[in-house]
Amino acid sequence: MTTKELFAFIQEHKLAVLSSVNSKGAPESALVGIAVTQELEIIFDTVRTSRKYANLIGNNKTAFVVGTTSEKTLQFEGEASELTGGTFKSYKAIYFAAWPDGPARENWPTISYFVVKPKWIRYSDYGETPAFVQEFLF
Repeated sequence: MTTKELFAFIQEHKLAVLSSVNSKGAPESALVGIAVTQELEIIFDTVRTSRKYANLIGNNKTAFVVGTTSEKTLQFEGEASELTGGTFKSYKAIYFAAWPDGPARENWPTISYFVVKPKWIRYSDYGETPAFVQEFLF
């Protein structure tokens, strides 16, 4: 499996489960809409009143599960950064291409955008015999 194939797999999926850790060390998960860059960075939006926003500001380490409807899944661990200023522009174009309704949310007073850079990815296909599993470090 190549990084181009990983990109294609993530790009096929519009939703992922995001996991973060709250200030007491407890895990919390949420379904989020995602977009992906060629560098395998995952982009998503949220509101600043959400639990995930507070969690990621306090501890930027996060994880995703992409692909939950078949035996092909991707586990993704990385570090999240809130997008602000000039860095947001290029990511916004990618996110809005995946989510055409995104520009309407951009005007929400509490909207925020994050990008998560990969540290570890594990792709699994348990529909094959034997199962195909491959890990990537970044």
